[in-house]
Amino acid sequence: MDILGLSKISPDQVILWQWHFVVINATLVYTWLVMVLLVGGSWLVTRNLSTDLKVSRWQNLLEVLVSLMRSQIAEVSQDDPDQYLPYIGTIFLFIGLSNLLVIVPGYVAPTASLMTTAALAITVFVAVPLFGIRKQGILNYLKEYFQPTFIFFPFHVMGEFSRTLALAVRLFGNIMSGDKVVAILLAVTPLFFPIIMHALGLLIGLVQAYIFSILAMVYIASAIQSHEKKEGDQMHGDSRDVTANPG
Repeated sequence: MDILGLSKISPDQVILWQWHFVVINATLVYTWLVMVLLVGGSWLVTRNLSTDLKVSRWQNLLEVLVSLMRSQIAEVSQDDPDQYLPYIGTIFLFIGLSNLLVIVPGYVAPTASLMTTAALAITVFVAVPLFGIRKQGILNYLKEYFQPTFIFFPFHVMGEFSRTLALAVRLFGNIMSGDKVVAILLAVTPLFFPIIMHALGLLIGLVQAYIFSILAMVYIASAIQSHEKKEGDQMHGDSRDVTANPG
């Protein structure tokens, strides 16, 4: 059994335990490990929150992290970031921690599995219409699929599916390829150079978490802002008509 998964294309192929049709692979184990660490860490950091000027280092780190995420979400959405923070923040923290833990010997990033990245992309596929419908209403949201004419409906649907596929494949390809490059360098070169590549891999992992989260927010914002832009244009048109015809 290849615990390190260095000869495997995906952690799905690293079988840790199997009984008949029940299979527990590295993807499943390390996904749950990341979730446990996130939930446990959140509980530990937030159990003694303080409003005093002097706070713990962990609370200070948490506040900085949340502030950065809120500012990025607000910049992209041009809206109240708090309504999107739980979803976008969870995606970023899950992907980021999944990628950072590769420094632990024997760990295989679940984001190197196409199944994991596809699941994350599907959540974006579902979240975009949910946020759009909540903001616009179901009828107004569905109208966008028939703009400028009903002929464009299949193209809009194909765009949604291709966007989801691109999200899944982009994250999977970047993480999986980075892991394999580091593994090859560890096998054929001295220690110093692979350490540099490993550090670079950690940076790339965080960048990929950031890119995935920002793209998810961009897709959600585009679903919301398209309708608001049309309403704004219509209001400006009405105001111009009133100005031109005051009587």
